Amino acid sequence: MKMTDKKLNNLEDVLTHSLTVLDDGFVRLVDFMGDDSSIVQAARVSYGEGTKKVSEDRDLIRYLMRHRHTTPFEMCEIKLHVRVPMDCWRQWIRHRTASVNEYSTRYSIAIDAAQKTDPQKWRIQSKSNKQGSDDFLNNEDGEFLSKREKEIQEKCREIYDERLNYSVAREQARKDLPLSTYTEAYWKIDLHNLLHFLELRLDEKAQYEIRQYANVIGNEIVSRWVPITWEAFKEYRLNAVHLSETEIKILSMMYTNDINSVVGFMKECGWLEEAGEILKPKGETREFGEKLIRLGIPIPWKK
Repeated sequence: MKMTDKKLNNLEDVLTHSLTVLDDGFVRLVDFMGDDSSIVQAARVSYGEGTKKVSEDRDLIRYLMRHRHTTPFEMCEIKLHVRVPMDCWRQWIRHRTASVNEYSTRYSIAIDAAQKTDPQKWRIQSKSNKQGSDDFLNNEDGEFLSKREKEIQEKCREIYDERLNYSVAREQARKDLPLSTYTEAYWKIDLHNLLHFLELRLDEKAQYEIRQYANVIGNEIVSRWVPITWEAFKEYRLNAVHLSETEIKILSMMYTNDINSVVGFMKECGWLEEAGEILKPKGETREFGEKLIRLGIPIPWKK
């Protein structure tokens, strides 16, 4: 089903450009199928003729997103050409719901580019999240690490090229290339699974590098491709707060019981433990605290 000229023009603008990510990466829109109207059309097979006005189409898409009726969103597909550092690509490729064809360093010479780190962008390991980072190193240490990074990347490339000059097979010559080396791939995925990818990779706890790709894909491509769906996705999934059964019970108790009762219940649930004179929250408790902050509600275990 044909999209409006305005939407086509916006997407065609993207089709003619590679969108830069990081220092030498990019995302390029190769092809797409379907749009917001395709989602509505697919849903009406189940719901009957029903609504037909644009405003009612928007309501239907928001209903589908709100109640997680996912099949209509699978009617839309997109194909991207991406250039991404190999360490970032390892996370990306874990999303197994896409069709992928990657640049092969068995057949071709490895791309002569590696992701470089700005001296101000070296991150410190998080103490509370084993797979995350907090804050940044000072500039002096950052300058030193960026200098060392440049040295090792250049040396690895020099040795790789040397092996090729000795006629070493490409499949073996590549084995010591750093994970910062860029690779390229064609990535085709339906909209439902793309939104799942974006929900995970736009999260502030996701690694910075893959977040930059997700940001470009979401805000520069998906927002133009399916604007009504993107609006609903941000409303009900990306920027929403989801509460577990226990979290709902705690919130209810906070409004009907004294704080001591709430803290006692959280101890019973194993969400809080004694640590001297203070209460130590566990991982799930800390995440609940972040939700309370977003909701503007005082954290009950903090005085």
